[in-house]
Amino acid sequence: MLPIPERVRTLAATSNVAKLSVDGAPSPARGGVDERGRPVLLVLPGETLHGVREDAVAAVNLTAMRQLGTVTHPRGLIEVQGWAEPVPRDEARAAAIAVAAHCPDENLFDALERFGAPDAARLLRLDVGQVVYLTGQESGLLDADDYLGAAPDPLTDVAERVLAHVNSSHRAQLAAGVSRQLGEPAGEVWLWELDSHGATVRADESLIRFPWPTPARSGVCLETALRGLLCTC
Repeated sequence: MLPIPERVRTLAATSNVAKLSVDGAPSPARGGVDERGRPVLLVLPGETLHGVREDAVAAVNLTAMRQLGTVTHPRGLIEVQGWAEPVPRDEARAAAIAVAAHCPDENLFDALERFGAPDAARLLRLDVGQVVYLTGQESGLLDADDYLGAAPDPLTDVAERVLAHVNSSHRAQLAAGVSRQLGEPAGEVWLWELDSHGATVRADESLIRFPWPTPARSGVCLETALRGLLCTC
């Protein structure tokens, strides 16, 4: 299993901004997560954070979802707590790209082209204080150093692509392989999570973890390890 800080960072990297509160009051939320795991927010004129002091206490709720057929399930809830700060000009483009990956918005062009203008959209990010997480049956608290010092699983991008392909085209093979591993029929089976350390499947309402004998170091290694689970021979 991935270490908790790395697991939380992996979930954050694939999450959407679901909720924002500023000094305890709800505020419109649109944004993404940058390469360090910090929430990045697009704030429009007239919204609370647009004119608020730069050290405003804020909390951003991130949700990692999994689409299984026609139903969307939450697989991780993360609340990043900290202080709002403006994104520096030389980092604004990267911040805008992080937002656009989850929340495309034409106001991003305004934030870049009229950067710093009093009536322009703003790009803010959270100076992380602590992170509360709930994933599966695990919950807890990470301090800023543990969260920011970790990194997402290096195979996250390829793992998400492979997972989507298996769930769309190879579920019968997955169910057969899982049933073989369990020694009994597994029921309705979906691939739930996939990473360099193993695979988690959802069998009916249960989550079952299948660790790899050794961590996968590349996309090819990941696919090879997964074939071992899919194999029904």
